[in-house]
Amino acid sequence: MKNVLVAQSGGPSAVINNSIRGVIDACRDYPLAFGNVYGAWHGIEGVLKEELLDISAQDSTEIALLASTPAAGAIGTCRYKLKSGQHEDFARVIEVLKAHDIGYFFYAGGNDSMDTANKIARIAAESGLELVATGVPKTIDNDVGDSEFKLVDHTPGYGSTARYWAANLLGVNEENAGSSPADPVLVLQTMGRKIGFIPAAARLADPQRSLPLQIYLTESGVTLPEMADLVNDELVRSGRCIVVVSEGFDVGDIGAQKDSFGHVNFGASERTAQSAIVAYLNSVGLKATGKARGQTVGTDQRHSAPLASVVDLQEAYESGRYAVEIARKDGNGYMATILREPGEPYRVRYDKVPLEVVANSERFFPTEWISSSRIDVTDDFVSYARPLIGESWAQVPLENGLPRFTRFKKIFAEKKCGTYTPQAYR
Repeated sequence: MKNVLVAQSGGPSAVINNSIRGVIDACRDYPLAFGNVYGAWHGIEGVLKEELLDISAQDSTEIALLASTPAAGAIGTCRYKLKSGQHEDFARVIEVLKAHDIGYFFYAGGNDSMDTANKIARIAAESGLELVATGVPKTIDNDVGDSEFKLVDHTPGYGSTARYWAANLLGVNEENAGSSPADPVLVLQTMGRKIGFIPAAARLADPQRSLPLQIYLTESGVTLPEMADLVNDELVRSGRCIVVVSEGFDVGDIGAQKDSFGHVNFGASERTAQSAIVAYLNSVGLKATGKARGQTVGTDQRHSAPLASVVDLQEAYESGRYAVEIARKDGNGYMATILREPGEPYRVRYDKVPLEVVANSERFFPTEWISSSRIDVTDDFVSYARPLIGESWAQVPLENGLPRFTRFKKIFAEKKCGTYTPQAYR
């Protein structure tokens, strides 16, 4: 019987904690195989610093509340990259895992996180450590996997963010329709870097295409002057226009800030695509009274518990549980994955894919799902994404009229190794 360490990294999602709960519940089902369950406090940084939250010591009610607790506050996340030359970091990881008799390591995250899990799986094997490292998929961007959707159909987290945007767009339409004499153009920017799955989800709010909605994916290659012409065309037709744009849409220099993985951190950069677009549209002029304006949507699109998809929540949980089955039966070096069964109604099955295959993978929005106008998506995308947002409201427990989220006690495993500063922070 070996102890278990579960961790997460990268941006959080509305359902990530339900994947963690799935891992915890499945480990409890096999008390002769799995010992204490620990949570690495802030991902791999918690391993390096030997900050291991004792989840087995937590109240069962708090663990159950992970089902409706969004984001990463329960055990924390990070964006720390284990680079190939950081030999001291790798040695420290092995030291901590050995000291706490960790035999199973579950890492929830996206493509970069799978790279970290893969490196730990490999270095553990090279060090003679009996460790099973298993990935648990997570990313709101839906960019993990292959372009043919045969390895990964979709990732937990995306369905909830897609539902957020579909619901948000309906409210935005009411705002724009009512305020169009003064604010005929409303520009909204989504997360997703340069991957178009999130902005595309706005179409789910209007599959019949009755609204003056234009969707600008980075993959579409539309320029700012072309956008201005297209927006003005819509103003002539409808008197108003809703613009949904990827945060990675090319507007020129934004004073980009990058994270440790080399990705542009659009939320931390000097300006946004949305602000640049609003300024540009107003500078070239609109064929309507009033001005273009923007609505800033922040990280709530990845942590809104009330708007979480019930389908996404269930699949996140089952992905966590299935990761434990993979660890038991198949051993080291895999990630759990969701595959869609053909035909109707919507059904999925859970499978596995080697970590080395999905580590640092990047799936872009399929060009065949971009409409010929380049400012919309096709019905095939709508058919793909519609089942992921579910049919009902997520149940979020309330306390004093407000959401009641998990409150883990800060009970940590006793430290057995010396103090350590991660190499990237020296």
